[in-house]
Amino acid sequence: MLTDLRTFARDNGLFDLAERLDDAQQVAVEEIARRERVRPVVLGMGAFEGDAKGVRDGM
Repeated sequence: MLTDLRTFARDNGLFDLAERLDDAQQVAVEEIARRERVRPVVLGMGAFEGDAKGVRDGM
């Protein structure tokens, strides 16, 4: 979605917006990567307790 919006911004001469969308996309990539590094630890702890789904859902 950000890529499409960035392309639209560039195509319409909104170069500052396009640059900010580049930054926003990089932040999104970093946050997703950080979440992916944390998730296996959380699921691993849930699996240790028995049912990872139940732990994740707060059951």
